[in-house]
Amino acid sequence: MKLSQFKFNLPDDLIAKYPAKNRDESRLMVINRKTGDIEHKVFKDVLEYFENKDVFVFNDTKVFPARLYGNKEKTGAKIEVFLLRELNEELHLWDVLVDPARKIRIGNKLYFGENDSMVAEVIDNTTSRGRTLRFLYDGPAEEFKSTLYSLGETPIPKYLGREEEEEDKERYQTIFAKNEGAVVAPAAALHFSRELLKRMEIKGIDFSYITLHSGLGNYRDIDVEDLTKHKMDSEQMLITPEAADIVNKAKEKGANICAVGTSVMRAIETIVSTDGKLKPSEGWTNKFIFPPYDFNVANRMITNFHLPQSTLLMMTSAFGGYDLIMDAYELAVKEGYKFGTYGDAMLII
Repeated sequence: MKLSQFKFNLPDDLIAKYPAKNRDESRLMVINRKTGDIEHKVFKDVLEYFENKDVFVFNDTKVFPARLYGNKEKTGAKIEVFLLRELNEELHLWDVLVDPARKIRIGNKLYFGENDSMVAEVIDNTTSRGRTLRFLYDGPAEEFKSTLYSLGETPIPKYLGREEEEEDKERYQTIFAKNEGAVVAPAAALHFSRELLKRMEIKGIDFSYITLHSGLGNYRDIDVEDLTKHKMDSEQMLITPEAADIVNKAKEKGANICAVGTSVMRAIETIVSTDGKLKPSEGWTNKFIFPPYDFNVANRMITNFHLPQSTLLMMTSAFGGYDLIMDAYELAVKEGYKFGTYGDAMLII
């Protein structure tokens, strides 16, 4: 497959800048892979397509306030620092992106917060935009993290074209977020409300929680036409024995396994045995899924409507079938579905 095959015209006004008023009341497009039928529903109707003992696999990663604004020493120039991941807790070392990158060199000090309450020193240049920062802080690790996060903002995607607002703190986070480490929210899971989860439980649907800390690689532009040459960024993941067991037992009984989001699908396809069983694992994945691809674990998938030429659209096309998904996207544009992190959802069965 080529990059250009995933291009489509997406009007700017179809990118959702804000979440739906209620989590489970966005629109839902249901696509049947066998028949090619497409239905238009409300998200909470997802319950109609599942039965007792079916399993939903969720990503319980928690987004941390990764976007900071600071000033460079001497010049006072405003610098945006995007925290990617902690490299060393004891030394307060972080892997970060800086913008504008050209102004930041090794040895520069950056100041954050009122009265410059937090100071960091640039100690390494890893890429053109990437840096390693050492935060100069004397207190215990917990106190440092708490102070650092108090200075940060919710890292809503840049393509929303707006600043963080108060509601983003809650809405750019799933209701079951637990394991901190993501800078990108698992968008498909943002549609689940407490009420919907309760109704699913009452129906006898089981939940399996895995962790994949989604990174900015989800938004990185692909700069090669030949998709086999694209390299995905690595993301940290954890699949516990309990999570794997729930999925494997359901599969043995012939129940439906629904991957909630592309991050879940990536993780479970990374750690699967030759007989289609999910294996417990703690590690990293840089798996890139695009058509054609044979899926081993889930037979259903919930995902949002993704931007043109994104790796997320490519995975969705691999699962739903390229022609069917691209036709569905054309229909979604015509019908005014909302795209992106805060947009509407798609269920592929």
